Amino acid sequence: MIGIINQYGQQYIGWITSFFSWYNVIGRQILDFFHAAFENIFNILLVITVVISVIYFAMSIYILLKKKEQKRDDSYKGELPLVTVQIPTFNELAAIRCAKQCLEFDYPQDKYEVLIGDDSNDSEVSGKLREFAQNNPRVKVIKRPSNIGYKPGNLNNMLKHSKGEFLVVFDSDFVPQENFLRRIIAPFMKDKKIAGVQARWNVMNSGQNLISVLGATIVSTCHHITIPFMYGRRKVAFLCGSAEAVRKSTLIELGAWEEGNLTEDIEFSLRLLEKGYKIEYLENVECEGEVPYTLKDLYKQQMRWAYGVVYSWKKHFISILKSRHLKLVDKLYMGGIFCSGYLISVLLAGLFITGTLSFITHRPAPIEWGKFFYELSRNILLTSGLIFASVVALKLAKKSRLALPMIASSFSYGLVVTYYVNVGIFKAFAKIPMKWYMLHKHGNRIE
Repeated sequence: MIGIINQYGQQYIGWITSFFSWYNVIGRQILDFFHAAFENIFNILLVITVVISVIYFAMSIYILLKKKEQKRDDSYKGELPLVTVQIPTFNELAAIRCAKQCLEFDYPQDKYEVLIGDDSNDSEVSGKLREFAQNNPRVKVIKRPSNIGYKPGNLNNMLKHSKGEFLVVFDSDFVPQENFLRRIIAPFMKDKKIAGVQARWNVMNSGQNLISVLGATIVSTCHHITIPFMYGRRKVAFLCGSAEAVRKSTLIELGAWEEGNLTEDIEFSLRLLEKGYKIEYLENVECEGEVPYTLKDLYKQQMRWAYGVVYSWKKHFISILKSRHLKLVDKLYMGGIFCSGYLISVLLAGLFITGTLSFITHRPAPIEWGKFFYELSRNILLTSGLIFASVVALKLAKKSRLALPMIASSFSYGLVVTYYVNVGIFKAFAKIPMKWYMLHKHGNRIE
């Protein structure tokens, strides 16, 4: 019996010895091959990320050096057109706060109307919206039984009831200033090719916590660096979904908002630009709004935005390439500059994955900590263009005090947000449906 056990034991040891002999000869070669492949891919991704980082450095410096526009006369002296203000909402009492501000516009009262598109499934919210409208005859509530098609479905439903020549859209958490309506309508009256006008966003709860700091930084970078750079260089801009105005006849001509789209603003902007219409960006006209203050809300918002932008670009990519109304450089700015933030998210994910796999497949050896931290610091510095742009954007938004919290948030909560941005991008490419997520807003706490 003992002899049999010894026999099997020796056979087992032989198998183990053979395996390690094979591993030393063949397996190690396979791992070396994969290590070299992952290392090369990592280096290629790093070079691309550095190039984009340099672009962000360049954009930021351009914005800093650009002479401030003199405050132009953006008023209109002629007869003012009829305007419909639309406030789409879903279980959001913040719409009342927004509507109250709209009633204070220094625009002739007989020249504008305020519509609240109520998709709420909360009867208490709907009741308060109706009560507010009853006490304010200039406000009408347009109620739907359900939020089919999400926000663009709501906007299309309000379109049927809108009397204005121009439509001004606010998300419910936005709080426009008294002169906002006059200033955002003025460009339309001076150029018939202008079909959309976008105002700059300003975040009212930026310093609430580290999460709102990160959300405010994302918004500020878009509205103080990316869009101003594009518009300053090529007069190319996008609608952003709120504090925006569109020419109703053009909206109807192009088939209204795409129902179910998670970023109907970007999708419609691509249609406008493709057809040769203009979108004007007003740096001197600001409107305050909220950003998410919980991590779940922030990453859901950013995942939705990423999904919607990629989905819309997939849909219009070929038609944009073929458009005779756009020069090649305009197309490069539209795709390369505006979408660069999402490309960076994908690249960072790729760097993390290939870097980890390269480390795992490396030949066993003591870790050279000095070299490791040197290369890590070097790579972070080389790819820090977006962080630099964020600091500049916060400065321009008069929020420089948030620079250090922003860096802390970027290297903590930002990692989670980046992951979910990549999830959104993947789902858009994989044609996996995504729902519209509702976010918590302080404005919903009003009585």
